[in-house]
Amino acid sequence: MAYTLEIGNQAPDFHLKATDGNYYSLSDFRDSTLLVIFFTCNHCPYVLGSDEITRQTALKYKDKGVRFVAINSNSPNTYPEDDFDHMVKRMEQYSFPWIYLYDETQEIALKYGALRTPHFYVFSKDRKLVYTGRGVDNPRDPSRITVNDLDRTLADLTEGRNISTIKTNPIGCNVKWDGRDAHWMPEDAVDLV
Repeated sequence: MAYTLEIGNQAPDFHLKATDGNYYSLSDFRDSTLLVIFFTCNHCPYVLGSDEITRQTALKYKDKGVRFVAINSNSPNTYPEDDFDHMVKRMEQYSFPWIYLYDETQEIALKYGALRTPHFYVFSKDRKLVYTGRGVDNPRDPSRITVNDLDRTLADLTEGRNISTIKTNPIGCNVKWDGRDAHWMPEDAVDLV
């Protein structure tokens, strides 16, 4: 079995606390036509560089039945600024148009096979994976973005076209695993393409 979810796989369920104080599971988003789940954090320069592009994409497709759910799985023992309190402050400061969940045990990052921050997963109405990988081709420096893979994928899906590219390599910092060096990745974590 591949480390990361493969196209056609069912979205793994979760029950995680959000920055709004509520707990959410996959079923809480059942009314959404498409669901974008992405692994992110508070400190990574690739996240910080592309969050506003992700915001624009989320707002663009909000009225087309697309919901965005962000998950922070980074260990605060590796990066203290990735703890839950900093997540709450970040959402208060930026009012992002997504639910921001805390995967404290890192169990959900393992179930999805999250490789980097950010790493995007797009699921169909029946919650099968239809796209995985990067949001944009240069998340650290928005001025150098030439391709917005996430926007292209959502445009294809909402306009009834086949997805032109279903898999790309996520670009960003690796997930910060508890008790590991900040740059450690699981042995079976490999490039997607």
